[in-house]
Amino acid sequence: MNRKAFDQYDIASAMHQPTLLYEADGHAVYWLGNNEPSAFRTNVYLIRDGDVCLLVDPGNRSSFDQIKDRVAQILPPESVTGMVVCHQDPDVAASLPDWLEINPAMQVFTTPRTQVLLPYYGRSDYAYMDVEENSSLTLPSGAVLYFISAPFLHFPGAFSTFDVKAGFLFSGDVFASLGAGEKLWSEDFDLLTDNMNLFHLEYMASNVAARGFVNRLDGLDIKSILPQHGNLIGSKDVQTALRWLANLKCGTDLIYPKVPLGYD
Repeated sequence: MNRKAFDQYDIASAMHQPTLLYEADGHAVYWLGNNEPSAFRTNVYLIRDGDVCLLVDPGNRSSFDQIKDRVAQILPPESVTGMVVCHQDPDVAASLPDWLEINPAMQVFTTPRTQVLLPYYGRSDYAYMDVEENSSLTLPSGAVLYFISAPFLHFPGAFSTFDVKAGFLFSGDVFASLGAGEKLWSEDFDLLTDNMNLFHLEYMASNVAARGFVNRLDGLDIKSILPQHGNLIGSKDVQTALRWLANLKCGTDLIYPKVPLGYD
């Protein structure tokens, strides 16, 4: 199956099965869903590489059974070896204890600021890898994941994950959009911009944070952007999306537009 075929998938065709986004040389990436009736559609991803199987942002508790069933169509759920958790919000991470019930040996990949908060979901007895100290992970096939800090987008300890082999940026809440409709991939960037603005203008901290993150992506061969909410962004719109983010006025830029630099 080629990438063009993946781009044509809509939500109806992916309703009851995982969607393969990439597969080559023992390395595969899947979109797992989900089909919750919400404009704020949550995307959960699975990376499979040899005996390593990672959930990227495992999701909320209400969709856990659905995501587990989709994983089971690929491999036994207890074969999942780890979870990449870009920040601590419940839509990203609340299902963490449910996955640990299935396999207590799962490793959690996250930042120290996120790790402080994750135990409040009810489990702290898990292996944890600090992605700030360990900025990359080499998988059995030789594929590499890079962990890229995205502070204040929108959490101080947020980060994104870049899959070098697939060229996929798992961007977390960055590039998230509302009102994704029936399509998995964005087809109209102007419409996507409107839908991203609905989220970013209030949730992202500032243009300084947005521009700083884009600078950290310089030199990466990003073929697609896979956010945690809304439409996926294909190769034709990647550079446009990066320019949009670098120029975005949001958060404190809008709330405090005329605050003086100091006091008299």
